[in-house]
Amino acid sequence: MPAPSSDTTADLLVRVWRDTGVAPLPADSLASLRTLDPVPLASRTATAELALASVAAVTVAAGLDPGSIDPRRVAVAYRSDRYLLVDGTPPPVWAPLSGFWESGDGWVRTHGNYPHHARALRRALGLSGSAGAEAVTRRMSTLSTDEAVGLISAAGGLAVAVRHEDPEADRAQRAAPLLDVAVADPEGGRAKDRRTSSPDVSARAPLAGLRVLDLTRVIAGPVCTRTLALLGADVLRLDPPQLPELPWQHLDTGHGKRSARLDARSPELHALLQSADAVVLGYRPASLDRLGLSPDALVEQHPGLLVAQLSAWGPDHPERAGFDSLVQAESGIAMIEGDDGRPGALPAQALDHSSGYLLAAALTRLLRSRDGRSRIVRTSLRRVAAELLGMPRTTAAVRAPEIDASAHLARFDVDGTPVVTAAPALPGLRFEAPHAWGTDAPRW
Repeated sequence: MPAPSSDTTADLLVRVWRDTGVAPLPADSLASLRTLDPVPLASRTATAELALASVAAVTVAAGLDPGSIDPRRVAVAYRSDRYLLVDGTPPPVWAPLSGFWESGDGWVRTHGNYPHHARALRRALGLSGSAGAEAVTRRMSTLSTDEAVGLISAAGGLAVAVRHEDPEADRAQRAAPLLDVAVADPEGGRAKDRRTSSPDVSARAPLAGLRVLDLTRVIAGPVCTRTLALLGADVLRLDPPQLPELPWQHLDTGHGKRSARLDARSPELHALLQSADAVVLGYRPASLDRLGLSPDALVEQHPGLLVAQLSAWGPDHPERAGFDSLVQAESGIAMIEGDDGRPGALPAQALDHSSGYLLAAALTRLLRSRDGRSRIVRTSLRRVAAELLGMPRTTAAVRAPEIDASAHLARFDVDGTPVVTAAPALPGLRFEAPHAWGTDAPRW
């Protein structure tokens, strides 16, 4: 396949723009984009081009100049967990039980960053509650890939088989839009006028005065809502009281948002939705359905609401939980990026970050051109993976360049704790400090 190029980035941007609205792409956007250096995210797949197109999409949607994007800052933003410091210390981004494991007949990828997933993995493998990586390695070697994945999944853990790509399956995925936007209110339906932008709206804050409810977790959704907050929206993130978050993870993606805990079954949630302009959903579709929070239910109860839904595996797998690393493994990306039969990984959690920026691009366009009708926009990590697998790639060995990140970092004080994070990928903007997780009241 041919090597990735600026034309690859431009082509993806044109298609994303077409997915999210009817207005043509501003004529000078592609010309500006082609003047930029490559994003320094080295991989066999077109990670750099995917990243630049995703950031460019929301940059153009916000009315900013894509020619002002700094490719090095994009790379730092996509690898933000590598640069995060909390009280001067890098957090433990990957837990010991998250990784690749060689089974009796192949490879398994697990995700055990959250304690309840790590407990489920140990329980499934018949290991003690304190068992570490060595014990998992030994046990995995006695199981086939299918046996290991079956046991872990049945116990409530997260594991997938590491597979080679399936071009036919990816072509089927790409037959659907990367960003699937549907008008939820029929012509002449019950659409209602919602809040309008603040009189203080400007080129640097095009979403000022608009309210976004954030019902997401783990990178992709929070990157989307962090970007909307960066553009001036009033963003309130809500988490279930019984489901703890990894504190460092929120600090990495919580910029400019308030953070509260609220039971999804409470009447207060629908009161918040009633005066929201948009809601971003990041939980499993089946879980949302059971709570009465599916996109269709939300627009039925709250006409005029814009709904963005992100899932790991797409609408055909509503019960499956997943993370970027698992989708990379099952889709074939890990084997493409590996060497000598061993799986590897992209230079960043690019499926997560790109999904977040792409959803933010769609919502920014929809919020800036509202007509009072509800719309639902959907994408998934698996759909973004299929997009990446359909882009030009190189077969040559790749080596990530060193980046001097010092000019691309932001520094904050969060409740007395010094925090260093990546600066915004969007040009000319500055993050507001993240709030500590769960410390705000659940109200606008």
